[in-house]
Amino acid sequence: MSLYRPNPPPARDGVGPSCVVLPTGPWLTMHEALVARFPGVPSAVWLQRLQNGDVVDDYGLTIAPTARYEAGRRLYYFRALAAEPRIPFEATVLWQDDHLLVVDKPHFLPVVPSGKYLQETVLIRLKKALGLEALSPIHRIDRDTAGLVLFSKQVSSRGAYQELFRTRQVDKTYECIAPWNANLPWPIARESRIVPSTHFMQQTEVPGVPNALTHIAPVDVQGERARYALKPVTGQRHQLRVHMAALGLPIQWDGIYPTLTPEGSVDYERPLQLLAQSIAFTDPVCGSFRQFKSHRTLTRLESLQTCPTGSSQLRKFGAEACHGIPMK
Repeated sequence: MSLYRPNPPPARDGVGPSCVVLPTGPWLTMHEALVARFPGVPSAVWLQRLQNGDVVDDYGLTIAPTARYEAGRRLYYFRALAAEPRIPFEATVLWQDDHLLVVDKPHFLPVVPSGKYLQETVLIRLKKALGLEALSPIHRIDRDTAGLVLFSKQVSSRGAYQELFRTRQVDKTYECIAPWNANLPWPIARESRIVPSTHFMQQTEVPGVPNALTHIAPVDVQGERARYALKPVTGQRHQLRVHMAALGLPIQWDGIYPTLTPEGSVDYERPLQLLAQSIAFTDPVCGSFRQFKSHRTLTRLESLQTCPTGSSQLRKFGAEACHGIPMK
């Protein structure tokens, strides 16, 4: 018996299709099932997609609005946005070879299409600019976070790079700006269990077996705020933001932690002060040691101060404190 493999349709305008496997249910038509499966998408949107031929199966067959419902059938669908405002920031390619591409991402620009972002993403912009249809991120960082992202250029070597992240063979350092608390036992290894919160935008810490570990140390302290070096050992969603907020040190201008701000309240003048600053690993293809550093910087501490204190703290918790953070 031959092994069945899904056969997704090719990308359109650089954007690949989304996929859904339909569950068992009482629906009579594919249209009814899709509306029930995605309650946040209006029925009229799904009807338009079906009428436009934007929903197909593994065999490339177009699904009609009145097509009979079949549980377990795998469908691919293409999303479209009526209006997608331009995000006025550009990612920078720092380095590339035949297999790997290293990008320095700005704040506010998503890595991949999701939700209300399709064309205005690092992946789709790069695909179009470089003509690399096979390009795919090896890991991701939040839309709000700036800094380094690695992309794979070839399917043949992609798994080797992904394995580095799965097996924690990548040393990553982030920087952030957050409130200062001299009473905490610096440096800190924050270890906890992080799970989805009641709101889909947030994560939260709960009792239980830890699944997230971050090493945190101040590298500069001025007045009420500090710049910190963060070394995540694990890679839970929003891990750094959750850990800093749990310490009572929410990252400067974080619109999700500890309080979720209303949708649409993005302020380009106040980016989240979190930066994926450096990354290092041994290249699994050629065996060379790779180390990359972001060219971006966070807001200067002096411009955020309300009182000119902290010089003694700076001497005590200066750059040498960061050296105490263990390398992964």
